[in-house]
Amino acid sequence: NRVAVVTGGASGMGREICSRLAEQGNAVAVLDVQWEAADTAARELAASGVPAAAFHVDVAEQDSVRSALAAVRQELGAISILVASAGIAPYDAAVDISIEQWCRVIGINLTGAFLCIQGVIPEMVEAGWGRIVTVSSAAGQSGTARMAHYSAAKGGLIALTKSLARELGSSGVTVNSVAPGLIDTPMSRQAQASGNVPPDDAIARQLTLGRKGTPGEVAALCAFLCNDDAAYITGQVYGVNGGMVI
Repeated sequence: NRVAVVTGGASGMGREICSRLAEQGNAVAVLDVQWEAADTAARELAASGVPAAAFHVDVAEQDSVRSALAAVRQELGAISILVASAGIAPYDAAVDISIEQWCRVIGINLTGAFLCIQGVIPEMVEAGWGRIVTVSSAAGQSGTARMAHYSAAKGGLIALTKSLARELGSSGVTVNSVAPGLIDTPMSRQAQASGNVPPDDAIARQLTLGRKGTPGEVAALCAFLCNDDAAYITGQVYGVNGGMVI
């Protein structure tokens, strides 16, 4: 009977996270800047008998975040779970990154997560129970060439996660981060097509498990961190990366 909010929930890992949270019996709010895709995802969840609804949001804009969260509360109820999954992952040489590009990547990947988290903290603290999961990246742990802006944002997201876990620990709210490596999503396939990510056979040689991960493997961990069994876990960063050396 809990309400879960997933940003970036319309596709890829976010979409799979929505499904896993719904399977656990949570009502699911699918938040995304792509409203039509979010609406399709929410309708599919609702067809399975789970309360679900789509909400348009631009996570980098505070007013948009506030409006979306208010709409979630009105339609589904108080928010108990937040998975901050929205993000963009462009590739640019460091010398070519404009200040506008830098601010956009930081704004969506880091500031956007902070705004959403900030918006749900009061009700979770009041309830004495809450689960916050940020979707960071292996790039935020090890860095990635031609992704200085993205890596900086995801590294900041990891630090934000740890700081909030310390701040909220006594309130019954846990904060953890899942750091995916190479996951088979539309975004990663697009990066492969443009030559920014190696082909699958090259990836296989780099990873202990010899393959890219699936969105479902990321979602399974997110869903676990959002339930009662994860009550004694906070401030942690979990790599879902096929054995990638960080």
